Amino acid sequence: MKIPAKYAPVLFGFLLSCFMSLMVSGISTFRALGVEDGFLSIWFSNWIASWIIAFPVVLVVAPIVRRLVAKMVAH
Repeated sequence: MKIPAKYAPVLFGFLLSCFMSLMVSGISTFRALGVEDGFLSIWFSNWIASWIIAFPVVLVVAPIVRRLVAKMVAH
């Protein structure tokens, strides 16, 4: 089953926010703690907290950034 195309922007924001917050929280957690016991569970907890903020922010900011980029590039 495929998701209807009208949901593409939300799906894009969902996936982008998942991957970006996963990477950023992983790097931040590693820099703060190094690799120690429980690192993965701490990282996961930090990722969830980051993603809860990142997903709605991406949905709001992405259209603004698209408009800015459209103004900055030659057509």
